[in-house]
Amino acid sequence: MKISTRNVLKGTIIHIEHGAVNSEVTIQLPGGQKIVSIITKTSAQNLELKKGMEVYGLIKASNVMIAID
Repeated sequence: MKISTRNVLKGTIIHIEHGAVNSEVTIQLPGGQKIVSIITKTSAQNLELKKGMEVYGLIKASNVMIAID
């Protein structure tokens, strides 16, 4: 597979919470950081996502905002 997304983060699923429509998937990266993705429950089921599975988090953003207090 080839993809244009530049931010590809490989990690391990450490938690999945399925709701009525969406699923929240938490991925732990090799350095210990965690990222969370909200995807449709159907997509999670089609991908057969399970805790402990290695996956890729793909981040595609046109804008990154910065804020301060």
